[in-house]
Amino acid sequence: MEVPFLPSTRDAALSQALIAAIDNKTKPRGSLGMLESLALQAGLVQGTTSPRLHGASMLVFAGDHGVVEEGVSAYPQSVTWQMVENFLAGGAAINVFARQSGMALHIIDAGVNHDFGKRDGLISRKVGPGTRNFAQQPAMTAGECETALRHGMALVADLGANANVLGFGEMGIGNTTAAAAIIHKLADTPIADCIGAGTGLSADAILHKGRVIEMAVAHHSHATAPLDVLATFGGFEIAMMVGAMLKAAERRMMLLIDGFIVTSALLVAARLQPSILDYCVFCHCSNEHGHRHVLKKLHATPILQLDLRLGEGTGCALALPILQAAVNFLSQMATFDSAQVCTKSESSVQANAILPASRGQQDSHHG
Repeated sequence: MEVPFLPSTRDAALSQALIAAIDNKTKPRGSLGMLESLALQAGLVQGTTSPRLHGASMLVFAGDHGVVEEGVSAYPQSVTWQMVENFLAGGAAINVFARQSGMALHIIDAGVNHDFGKRDGLISRKVGPGTRNFAQQPAMTAGECETALRHGMALVADLGANANVLGFGEMGIGNTTAAAAIIHKLADTPIADCIGAGTGLSADAILHKGRVIEMAVAHHSHATAPLDVLATFGGFEIAMMVGAMLKAAERRMMLLIDGFIVTSALLVAARLQPSILDYCVFCHCSNEHGHRHVLKKLHATPILQLDLRLGEGTGCALALPILQAAVNFLSQMATFDSAQVCTKSESSVQANAILPASRGQQDSHHG
């Protein structure tokens, strides 16, 4: 399938103008730390020295995974649909944090093994009732994977021009196993560095999870290209996120990247279009073991370190106010000129102008 074309954010003249605007605010240069790099990034993504955030939205994709048959999760598969019901009732962590941050929340059934019927607040894009067990066969056919990618792209297109910042979240029992396999294959990271507790596995269960992935990878050794890896090991919700991310970057949106599973989807997208990383804000470093390894591979600096490992896009909702602060200081903070505050260089000039007179007075006094 044709991958969306991503407009370049590499504009030397705009970058210099943004840096000058940031440095001219009433503060020591660099004193707002990461907020300054976020402001620069927002300006480059939007192609302006006056970036604005509007219509912040969160997409939470839900899907089931056949690999749970191998005993890789502490929870039964039924928890996926039960948590979707919790999202729809407004009772999950992402509901709380999205409300707090003013984000519009969209719940998508990408492939849950449950019939929800027609429900208010639920976007049905079900590709199938969960993927197949990738320990035995590919999780998806190439056609199913492409369908999921296209659904993700269409969802972003449907948002229109009403949003320019988009968070990605997920729900799916077994999806840390799928994400670990994807990251192992595409980031050339040892399996042991990709696996963690997920929903709360014991040490022995984590070892079992690693063995399942190791055997599956050996069984599907032919899968090396990004979309082949995605179809072989991924989930419908992961594939749908890949499509949504690519379309969002094509539309010059800021992408809020959550934890381990969302980052595995981004890794696929980045292997297809490396420049997508210029649009990404890495919201936090998950407590899921493999996340810091893949962040390092992507040369990503996360905003928060809160030991989260819940998923759902919770890290995105928590980080959004920080991104908003970065954009706000650029647009609202006074400049040295407007506030009539001396810059460092002006202060040095004034000090140097005073020093000879002071020395002269001292010399006269001691003479």
